[in-house]
Amino acid sequence: MQNRFAVRRASGEDAPVLLALGAEHAAFERLPHGAGKRGAALASALEGDPPRLHAWIAFVDADSVGYASATVDFSTLDGTTYLHMDCLYVRERWRGHRIGLELWSTVRAFAKTRGCSAMQWQTPSWNVEAARFYRRLGANETAKLRYGLSLMD
Repeated sequence: MQNRFAVRRASGEDAPVLLALGAEHAAFERLPHGAGKRGAALASALEGDPPRLHAWIAFVDADSVGYASATVDFSTLDGTTYLHMDCLYVRERWRGHRIGLELWSTVRAFAKTRGCSAMQWQTPSWNVEAARFYRRLGANETAKLRYGLSLMD
């Protein structure tokens, strides 16, 4: 890659960038996306003390090309803290340029500094490229169904 590449921690001021990337991510995963109406909530989650959401944005030159976001959670079954990576997304044009690896490595390093015992995440079963990427990183798949129930009117 000839361009200048960087990953940096997102702040509340980055909410518009994350919302745009999130909308693309949702479209890619064929999911409904309503977060565009909740920019203030996203900014607040990133700025809390402690933050409820941790996020990183990948840039090539001045263009945002991907992002990752995560929360730190506690496992009842394991009795340990773990990191849940909620999102990892790279714009199509920039896939295959190690940007996903840099984002993932940044999240992993963050998890280690927080004393997390593990990382967990999910990807759609049809996303074979993502599954191959995660397997190359040494991740193991678990067979579970994921459920969601909206509590918003």
